[in-house]
Amino acid sequence: MKSGVPAGIVAALGLTQIIGYGTLYYSFSILAPAMAHDLGLTVEQVFGVFSASLLVGGLSAPLVGGWMDRFGAATIMTSGSAVSALALLLCAWSPSTAVFAIAIVLLEVASGMVQYQAAFAALVEIRPKAASRSITYLTLIGGFASTIFWPIAASLGEFLSWREIYIAYAVLNLLVCLPLHRWIMRSRTPAAVESSGLNREAIAGALPAHARRRGMLLVSLAFALQGFTLSAILTHMVPMLGTIGFGAAAVMIGSLFGPSQVLSRLINMTFGANLLPPMLATLSATLIVAGVVVLGLSGTWLPGAVVFAICLGLGSGINSIAQGSLPLWLFGSAGYGAITGRMAAARLAAGAMAPFVFSVLMERFGTDVALLANACLGAVGMGAFLAVASAAKRRPDALTL
Repeated sequence: MKSGVPAGIVAALGLTQIIGYGTLYYSFSILAPAMAHDLGLTVEQVFGVFSASLLVGGLSAPLVGGWMDRFGAATIMTSGSAVSALALLLCAWSPSTAVFAIAIVLLEVASGMVQYQAAFAALVEIRPKAASRSITYLTLIGGFASTIFWPIAASLGEFLSWREIYIAYAVLNLLVCLPLHRWIMRSRTPAAVESSGLNREAIAGALPAHARRRGMLLVSLAFALQGFTLSAILTHMVPMLGTIGFGAAAVMIGSLFGPSQVLSRLINMTFGANLLPPMLATLSATLIVAGVVVLGLSGTWLPGAVVFAICLGLGSGINSIAQGSLPLWLFGSAGYGAITGRMAAARLAAGAMAPFVFSVLMERFGTDVALLANACLGAVGMGAFLAVASAAKRRPDALTL
């Protein structure tokens, strides 16, 4: 990766993102029924605990972001791997619902220390001017987390209990993620940075000083609305498609989401070098809204549902890139951890409420109304991205992508 972040660091972060998302997030939905049965809860109650933990994780994001700016993102990721392992072990041991709930909340706090928010901050620290491109490579690798860990969790569940699986996941975080994060942390010592020849000069953002506060509010709102839309749809995708009338084909349609996510990142990596982050974010929001609208209008028409899943996946894949590159483009590299932490708080809080709100809308007003409401929220997000883009004025020292 010439003139950019060293390829070894991007590859290492990519591996830890796959493990981090796979063990801390994606496997939960597969293991939730076993957890509920073991703890004497309903599956809905288990997901209720998970939603509450997402909210707490969102609220902790600004604090974690501040720690990254103060101590270094790789240092926080190293500690986060240890906390992740501890939380997984606590969850596996949990003798009661109360201990289980505490462990799940701790898992979400740990997630903010090791997942994309932290990894993006690490890339910005290492090479600010090359971070946007490196974020694209990283999300391309990390996009395989669900593809890898959904079948892993399902296969392990056939001969191991969920508690034993979480113990294995804890070992994975300790023996793979923690050493890799520690290696990245040690490579960022002043002597190592100087000998590497990497230029750590800070970059300025495209927003003028007087527009930064308004820009922060607009971008946070836009990402929060996207987080709401995606969380609501993804949580209910397969049962929603079944309710619409697709039956067994609902799973097949839903399976198009993951590959589409990876495809969007691959396309952006190949052809999107000259596409500025505001347009990238707007394109992401447009694809998501278009997908929801197509599903709402097409009814039981199978090609419409296929277009919906593909558009949703493409938009979600680009959204992950925009979450890292747009704040850097707008606000610069100074205080990047705290800035993205505040944005993550709004996004995760909205995402935590979305499954419940969307479920209520579907039950009381029907799927069509719920989809229309989602599309309207997404359209507001598109408008917010366009508004902040129009306020951004290119400066001589601002980031060029």
